[in-house]
Amino acid sequence: MIKNWQNVKMYDLTQPLSHLTPAWPTYEPLQVKFFKRLCPNGANGQLITTSNHVGTHLDGSLHFCTHGRDIASIPLNELIAPGVVVDLSDIAEDYGIYTSEDITGRVEVKEGDILIIYTGYHRYSWDQPEGDEVRYMVKHPGPTKEFSHWCRQMKIKWIGVDCGSADHPMNTKIREWAPVQAKEADLYMQQKYGKTLDEIFPPADYQLMHIDLFPQDIIHAENLGGDIAKILNRRLVIGCFPWRFVGGESSICRIVAFDEE
Repeated sequence: MIKNWQNVKMYDLTQPLSHLTPAWPTYEPLQVKFFKRLCPNGANGQLITTSNHVGTHLDGSLHFCTHGRDIASIPLNELIAPGVVVDLSDIAEDYGIYTSEDITGRVEVKEGDILIIYTGYHRYSWDQPEGDEVRYMVKHPGPTKEFSHWCRQMKIKWIGVDCGSADHPMNTKIREWAPVQAKEADLYMQQKYGKTLDEIFPPADYQLMHIDLFPQDIIHAENLGGDIAKILNRRLVIGCFPWRFVGGESSICRIVAFDEE
């Protein structure tokens, strides 16, 4: 852990948040308005309407698990702890699959770590010069059940990803909502892996990074960005700062990496 805060450099891994930030497909976007301005009492005030899945946010286990913890119940020593940021951008491609070996071949992961995965798809975020919302949400790479099993074995505290979901988009409802891209993905899987999309992601494995892991309180944060590309393949202290949200299934949050230089 950090011994001398005078030597600490902080990296903000949070995507900018505004009414322009895309929510996950079909979710309510952020809406904001002033209900009063400086006149006559000298204060500005705003009203916000939003879902919890806009911009950088932490999915709580309650999001997919009826008996799961709400956001307020997550201990601070799980939200803030040592971890690693791994760079998979050299192998990341549209509809690609990454494995636990892809992670461990680049960084040393210790039991109980926080794991941040950099696919490079951050460059397609809405706030970037190459912004491409469809590619960011619908085509990013993701894992299969092999990876979720490994996360359980390693007792990962939480996972962060620089794209729309910790699950492969073709293992979510997006597969039904985007039939054109689903056909592209099926062809890609057959050419790359010799299996159909249905064979790689059967119904039993549906949305496995949520359904398989959340009952174990191995949760994840999505839509990371900011300074993430500056700290690749490094071990740091990583902190996630959601609301202390009683009853919250998920929460907009800020994520910071602390580097004791």
